[in-house]
Amino acid sequence: MSQSYRDAGVDLAAAEQHVGRIAPLVTATWYPSVVGGFGGFAAGIELPPGYDRPVLMLSTDGVGTKLEIARRTGLWDGVGFDLVAMCVDDLVAAGAKPLAFVDYLAVGSLDPDRDTRIVAGIASACREAGCALLGGETAEHPGVMDPDHVDLAGAALGVVERGRELDGAAIRPGDIIIGLPSPNLRSNGFSLVRRILEDVDLQSTFPGEDATFGEVLLRPSVLYSPSVIPVTELVKAGVHVTGGGLAGNVVRVLPEGTKAVIDTSTWRSPNVFEQIRRLGALSFETMAETFNLGIGFCLIAGPDRAGEVLGALGQAGALAIGKIESGVRDVELI
Repeated sequence: MSQSYRDAGVDLAAAEQHVGRIAPLVTATWYPSVVGGFGGFAAGIELPPGYDRPVLMLSTDGVGTKLEIARRTGLWDGVGFDLVAMCVDDLVAAGAKPLAFVDYLAVGSLDPDRDTRIVAGIASACREAGCALLGGETAEHPGVMDPDHVDLAGAALGVVERGRELDGAAIRPGDIIIGLPSPNLRSNGFSLVRRILEDVDLQSTFPGEDATFGEVLLRPSVLYSPSVIPVTELVKAGVHVTGGGLAGNVVRVLPEGTKAVIDTSTWRSPNVFEQIRRLGALSFETMAETFNLGIGFCLIAGPDRAGEVLGALGQAGALAIGKIESGVRDVELI
């Protein structure tokens, strides 16, 4: 008996329809600097003017097991923001301006509504971040992934002037650590969250919130890059607080002979963190090494520039949360 690709679980006609649905979402993020057309094998972007020695930087990441919460609830609209934020905020932590983005969406079976909502979220986040969604790939994996399962990854391209990278080398004792708030979990710690809440009805009301567990857990990530890019020349280092929490990420930019002391009383941890700690009976140490605790991005500035940075980021809720001291390279949370 003759077999077809569709018999194997791959619907090429549906794939073509998917491409047609997402075309206007993708091209709406394009700027005059984009080179190429939608539907080709690749697209490019011209480097913006004003760079003498432009350095291209790349980052890649995914959304992780937060996607399982989205699958169980059908709330897909925010995961595109999670994906873009994980990538472009890594770039800006190095001082790079995001230019372009590509995504990879793997599914067990195409779902027109779900898949379009995911790409729409990615496109919306790219517009907010000021980078073009140049393209991507949507792949069906029948027999390998369950029909309703999804995985999502992406890569971002950015540019920085050579010599203006934020690598922390100029950090000195007396410098100020500035934090930008995160009202939610972003895209980290969800393997632990799912284990804690495995018997919880995600449609039930989240404690202290006028929203369900699913709605609270799937609130999209803040995009820090639009706020941070204008102040990169005023700071010595940027820190994207992802897996590993504040201590595990701030230490990455510290030179030998310096330590960061962060005062956790300078901000109030959002309710979602407090409830996860309570429901899981988690120690402070476990919370701190898993979640951002309400600070999703840090900047380190000299004491002469810290006030200017805080003023520039006032609308983003920036606040001084600690300082750099002499000592063994480490991060102390007090």
